[in-house]
Amino acid sequence: MEEPTITKKPIYQRPKKASFRKLRSEVNRIVKNSPKRNQLKIKAVLFPLLYIAAYSILLIYGKNPLVFYSSYFLLGILLILIFLNLIHDAVHGVIFKKRWLNDFCVHFFDFLGANSYVWKIRHIKLHHTYPNIMNWDSDFEQSPLVRVFPQSEFKKFHKYQYIYLPFLYPLYLFNWLLVRDFKDFFKKDVLVRKVAEIPKKEYFKLFFFKAVFLGYLIFIPKFVLDLPWLNVISGFVVMVFTASFISLLVLLSPHANINSDFPQPDGKGKMPYNWMEHQLRCTNDISNDNFFIRFFMGSFNYHIAHHLFPDIAHVYYPQITPVIEKFAKENGLEYRKMSLLESLRGHYRLLKANAFNENIFEETM
Repeated sequence: MEEPTITKKPIYQRPKKASFRKLRSEVNRIVKNSPKRNQLKIKAVLFPLLYIAAYSILLIYGKNPLVFYSSYFLLGILLILIFLNLIHDAVHGVIFKKRWLNDFCVHFFDFLGANSYVWKIRHIKLHHTYPNIMNWDSDFEQSPLVRVFPQSEFKKFHKYQYIYLPFLYPLYLFNWLLVRDFKDFFKKDVLVRKVAEIPKKEYFKLFFFKAVFLGYLIFIPKFVLDLPWLNVISGFVVMVFTASFISLLVLLSPHANINSDFPQPDGKGKMPYNWMEHQLRCTNDISNDNFFIRFFMGSFNYHIAHHLFPDIAHVYYPQITPVIEKFAKENGLEYRKMSLLESLRGHYRLLKANAFNENIFEETM
């Protein structure tokens, strides 16, 4: 199958049935009566301080191998916790009332190795606007080694993707931090270029913060602890592997599984659904729910609420999700919820289905 060329910006259908205004009004009422902004501020301070503490322990007690590798392991966990609870909400402007404070928090991502400028474009202008749309959702189109979209071009090696990709997934953040950011800056045919021009100052920031990231995680521990290069690089690998594993549990489960829709625009750029229905068809919630997921993992399991109301902080998702579920049922709209294990199995089934040069979704599209 040849990959369709999509150059026109996708245009959603106008709403026909359900009134999104009514749902928005009810959600706003719940948020207004459930003030939790202090919890956001606490986490915005707590997790960066824990990251600094773990790094300090590494430099002070890192000659002990157990402390050394445990510190890198903990740094990998905290990197994701900072992203989920601070950076992700900050990029949507929902932690603080003042915009500059949210913008300031987004720049923590630069110190964690990712480029905050280009990620904001990917996340807000591409992924949130066009989820699961080939050639527009940058979260999926990261490597030619994976064929997620059933409509995309088939390569011979894709027939083995369900075998080799699970072994490559631990390299996810290596690709993001050391390859993908640079491709977005220097390749002219990447998705980011469709929606933004990168200012020259951002090129300087790209190289500066990558150097800072590698400097404090590899070079400073090397010389402060006077350890062999192999030891320090091994610790860094432990950190990135840990962060990659946790981040993929969060990123793969809400969108990329066999139950998700991958709608495509027609030749004129028109989508088959309106914006709200599209979000519901392309996103699912995770049924696993407890205090740890809500507080530490940024309520990632309530992903539909996030896509419908990205301007509302994650601490409110548990309260507004039942309203969304009820609204969808009353209006005959899709609402998907599954366990994390079921979602990951669905992702594996998607990789296996797309390992063949045919579109199994063709009859339903």
